[in-house]
Amino acid sequence: MPHRLAAQERRRQAALLLALAVATVVSLAFSEYLTRTPLGVAAFWPANALLAAGLLTLTGSRGLSLSVVFVAFHLIIGLLVGDTLLRALLYVVIDTSEAVAIWAICQKLWRGAPRIRSLRSLILLPAVTTPVAAAASLLVAGILTLGYGEPFVRGVTDWFLRCGLGLAVALPATLVLIDAEHRRSFQRDWREQLLLMFAVAAVTLLCAHPASGAPPFLIFPVALAAAYRLGARGAAMACVIVAVITLPIAMSGASPRFNAVLGPVAQARTIQVFIAVLFYTSLAAGLALAQQDRLKRLLLRRELLTRAARSRALAATEAKTEFLATMSHEIRTPLNSVLGFAQLLATREDLPPEVRRQVNLIDSAGAALLTVVNDILDFSRVEAGLIELLPAPTSAAQLMRDTVAIMAPEARAKGLSLELEIIDPVDALHDLDADRLRQVLINLLNNAVKFTDEGRIDARLIVEQGVIEDRLKFEIIDTGVGIELDKQALLFQRFSQADSSMSRLHGGAGLGLAICRALVDVMGGKIGVDSVPGRGSCFWVELSAPIADAIEAPERPKVSTPGAARVLIVDDHPINLEIGEALLTLVGCEVEVAENGKQAVEKAMMGDYDVILMDIHMPQMDGLQATRAIKALPGVRGKAPIIAMSADALPRQVERCYAAGMVDHIAKPIQREVLYAKVERWLNHGKAGAEA
Repeated sequence: MPHRLAAQERRRQAALLLALAVATVVSLAFSEYLTRTPLGVAAFWPANALLAAGLLTLTGSRGLSLSVVFVAFHLIIGLLVGDTLLRALLYVVIDTSEAVAIWAICQKLWRGAPRIRSLRSLILLPAVTTPVAAAASLLVAGILTLGYGEPFVRGVTDWFLRCGLGLAVALPATLVLIDAEHRRSFQRDWREQLLLMFAVAAVTLLCAHPASGAPPFLIFPVALAAAYRLGARGAAMACVIVAVITLPIAMSGASPRFNAVLGPVAQARTIQVFIAVLFYTSLAAGLALAQQDRLKRLLLRRELLTRAARSRALAATEAKTEFLATMSHEIRTPLNSVLGFAQLLATREDLPPEVRRQVNLIDSAGAALLTVVNDILDFSRVEAGLIELLPAPTSAAQLMRDTVAIMAPEARAKGLSLELEIIDPVDALHDLDADRLRQVLINLLNNAVKFTDEGRIDARLIVEQGVIEDRLKFEIIDTGVGIELDKQALLFQRFSQADSSMSRLHGGAGLGLAICRALVDVMGGKIGVDSVPGRGSCFWVELSAPIADAIEAPERPKVSTPGAARVLIVDDHPINLEIGEALLTLVGCEVEVAENGKQAVEKAMMGDYDVILMDIHMPQMDGLQATRAIKALPGVRGKAPIIAMSADALPRQVERCYAAGMVDHIAKPIQREVLYAKVERWLNHGKAGAEA
């Protein structure tokens, strides 16, 4: 690939050298033979501009080759038109020096060829070339005055207009025609380009012809039309055509439209001013249109890039969703066993008080873990600030005690002392989301244990009574490593750590405190840290919460007809079947089980079930296929309500369950209150339907 690009660039440079060499020879002949005034000075001299453009754009020895062509043909043509050898050599030296000087200045200012792509660059280039032309004019006029006795003022004026006009017009026009950016802009059909250039030539010939009465200003509209359709390149080509046609006709004295009646000097001045005004008017319009076209293409490109980035983002989101769906299933399945058996143990009456306390701690810790899993799996909701709170009458003191009890074993395992202090003169229930607040406190306590190697951890709750709401302040104080002041603000940012080395030592992705801040913000509170490096940290949470009325704990929901309700549980995991069967048997249900969707369909065909609890991922036939097959059964057997009981808990997964014909969804790990409530709901729903 690099070799092919290099070969392509060499071909481009060779073609550019050939084009500039031919243009230089033609321009020398054109200027000397067709635009010379009676004073012997050409009215238009673009050869110097072509040489300067070649030196700026050609690489290697190609610039030297163009210089040789310029010098040789300049000398030959000068001798052919009647200049003496000494005069011809003088002109060659002056013109070559002028082109080299412009090349040197452009190299210093632009480090190469200036790009004529804006009105500013169009104005800046003549500001550089005009002083060079003035210096060359003064030099050649002074030599001609001293050596040949020619008038100095007229010589300076003629040579300045000759060189200045050529550089001011031909150099930007050549750079525009060479620039690949302008070639890419305004790509029109070749027939349209040819038609526009023909129109420019025809109108110019009409205005310049001696027999025509058309005024020269009619050239402006057609030149502007070329600039409008073809951009800056169209303006440059149109001006070249105008100069090629008007100069020979006008300088011959045949056209009265360019002040021929006032003499050759006035006619030369008129032609020069006309070409300069036409060139800069049309080229300015072309550059403005080209810049507008460039902006359109840039916007289009950015739109395409934005679409591509959006496609990649959607693909990444899809991959993230698939990953979260898999992780949801894999995490919830074992968690179902932990919470399920903990709930079953909690129902036993023969447990010693200490064992019952430990079982309750397992259940509380599992509930906290489930809350964390739900937050991580739905992290986009956290980022969007769409966390929903479920406030209920809660004892902040008891919540603090339970949280400390959950973390106490980890603290003891590290040899740390974990002390609890509660200052609660109110001793009342407050309207709080216990699960969310527990998640925040567990995270803070977990960090305190993680980053404390020796010493103690103090958990403190301070309740200050208010008029409308009480002020609750939770503090977690440790004697750990502490945090530098300039790094404390990083703690609550997503995926950040105060110290990367500490992150490697203690682990963690830096997400926990960010979620804590999001949760506390939703609660309307504040979270912060006070820390001294080497002495420890104090993380605190401040909340305002109204006092809530005490309510009696609702009795465990029971099914309407214990013993009469027949429930079919379908799951390929034996532990899940055992948990579900045990929980429903406790409330008097008659439970049967099936290990896959195929068995579920066979059992549904042979027995009448009041409710069917269906897993999703199973061998032979999954839950969605089994649901469709059962719903297709004739009679009442096809009308049994089917409730999804699965670790697939993402919204789109739940929607698939409803689309297959299921009536409800229970997410694993199973919470017995949720299980009982939903079974009772659909039993009562079926009973009401039968009575109707």
